[in-house]
Amino acid sequence: MISFIEQIGAFFRRPFEKALGELRLFLQVIYWIFVGPFVRKPFSWRSTANQMAFSGVHSVIIVFFVALFTGIVLAMQSAYQLVQFGVKSLVATLVAVSMARELGPVFTALVVAGRVGSAITAEISSMKVNEQIEALDTMAINPVRFLAVPRFLGLLVMMPCLTILADVMGMLGGFIIGYFSLKINPGLYMNMTVKFLLLKDIYTGLFKSMIFGVIIAIVGCYEGLNASGGAEGVGRSTTVSVVSSFILIILADCLLTGIFYFLNI
Repeated sequence: MISFIEQIGAFFRRPFEKALGELRLFLQVIYWIFVGPFVRKPFSWRSTANQMAFSGVHSVIIVFFVALFTGIVLAMQSAYQLVQFGVKSLVATLVAVSMARELGPVFTALVVAGRVGSAITAEISSMKVNEQIEALDTMAINPVRFLAVPRFLGLLVMMPCLTILADVMGMLGGFIIGYFSLKINPGLYMNMTVKFLLLKDIYTGLFKSMIFGVIIAIVGCYEGLNASGGAEGVGRSTTVSVVSSFILIILADCLLTGIFYFLNI
């Protein structure tokens, strides 16, 4: 009976311990970005640029196709209903606002979490199980400054850029269906898009994407720095990283959408 109760307690305690660990890592990253350069040698900008290229430039193709097909599917599904009410031109508005506020940031974050987040965890966890992290400590190189900060900044900068690409491609997908299938005049389609797509729809989506980038970077680095158990531990940490990132992205999206809704932002 006592063993069963202990297992229940461990089950509920583990997520809180992990959340505190990720919060501690986030605070350490913030410290090394803003305070660390005044204390000792700053983090490597070259490494940060490499991470920006890896997380952003190398993700362009997959984000391009995911967003384009999402816009096509969204336009087809919405047109099925809107045509019945004789307002098929509203397809442009629905696609634009949905991509800018919700689908663009979320789908981009999920794609990046699967591609970049898993790579971050696999790389750092491999260093951990091979005792390369301990070697950095021996050489007085802080692992957070050396490994986590460049990846954090890379995702923080590139996530909004990828989200803008996703928004544009999603609207292009909607335009393809609107013009070739629904026979909507191109000028009318563009006018309906610009008329109802507000600036706040764009910046709320970009703000979400920055939060999602922080989540992906922190979760990926935390799982990598706390990996153990050899090759099996690397695989386990990578799986946990991707699953945790997906859950936290959806949760953060729900919370942020609720905040924007009730504050009328």
